Amino acid sequence: MTEKVVVLGAGYAGAGAINTLQSELGADAELTWIADVDYHLVLHEVHRVIREPSRRSDITIPIERIANSSTQFIQADVTGLDVDDRVIELADEDDVEYDYVLVALGSQTAYYGIPGLEEHSLTLKSLDDAMEIHEAVKDASTDATRSEPAQVVIGGAGLSGIQTAGEVAEFRDIHRAPIEIHLVEALEEIFPGNDPEVQQALRDKLEDAGVQIHTDDPITEADADVIHFDEGEPLEHDVFVWTGGITGRDAMDGVDLENQHNRVNAEATFQTSDERVFSIGDSAIVDQGDQPAPPTAQAAWQAAELIGENIARAIEGRPLKTWEFDDKGTVVSVGEEAVAHQIKPAFGISLPVDTFDGIPAQNLKKLIAARWIATVTSWGEARRCWSSL
Repeated sequence: MTEKVVVLGAGYAGAGAINTLQSELGADAELTWIADVDYHLVLHEVHRVIREPSRRSDITIPIERIANSSTQFIQADVTGLDVDDRVIELADEDDVEYDYVLVALGSQTAYYGIPGLEEHSLTLKSLDDAMEIHEAVKDASTDATRSEPAQVVIGGAGLSGIQTAGEVAEFRDIHRAPIEIHLVEALEEIFPGNDPEVQQALRDKLEDAGVQIHTDDPITEADADVIHFDEGEPLEHDVFVWTGGITGRDAMDGVDLENQHNRVNAEATFQTSDERVFSIGDSAIVDQGDQPAPPTAQAAWQAAELIGENIARAIEGRPLKTWEFDDKGTVVSVGEEAVAHQIKPAFGISLPVDTFDGIPAQNLKKLIAARWIATVTSWGEARRCWSSL
């Protein structure tokens, strides 16, 4: 009997899973890939488009360069999942039946119930989002003057917020645009939850780039042109970008699976409360003992390496393998600059410092993206994209 295996989503988790499933599944399985766009976006480099839209061609990989001829691709929005009837519900397309499905739909921005936040902010979760931020920053700077510069505010000083601020600063410098940049964080320090050494290194880079940092004061309300805080004075804005957190996709709302805020609970095997539904990436909360796997590109890449084998094992009735996230370190860009922290030794070579910047960090950031592109396509494609990474 032919087993129908369906992958939902074209992010790191989805694209990586397709790559491994194509090599793991036997001839008695049909593989279908469903996503709302016909390309894979190298999301951790999408902030580059804020500075220069032409870079989008090097961080988008057409589906046909990843999927082989035996994989069916359907471009459609997933609207629901019926686990009883084993059916995926699509907008404007016929429902798709499955025997096994991998939920890798990614996440969407969380607004935490803060009044006005969703209505009056831009986000950075897609290529279109990056283009919209670019246009908004360009338009605001065109209407500004040196005496009255455009006010660009980025809410949330995690990875996305820091990298967004850095790209806006690069745009400002390249175009000599009258822009003031503010990075706002509710907690006491930027890059919350990380080592103070890397927090300080990133703060130094941002301040050198002219980014004004505001911490330890949560946003309580957002209006069309001003943000209100719990304690501090309101902050006016011409452009407001919110990068403050994630939640699951609406398609998972009401699905009969154990979940938290539409992010599906999954075991370390990636199996959910339904044995025929698996989940990885930002769509999932993957059990790792005391803490779940982080919702990062690195975790999605690693999970994708095993998911193909585990779905093949499930089809064959063999025991599933468990996965353990291996944190290989962090690299964060601030415009053309970058900071690397706690990078794991490679090829038996230990690094003399925990945190470093400069050309080594910049090239490491590029190499990480290039290696991913090579994984799902080829090293030739990675070399072609190098200059834009």
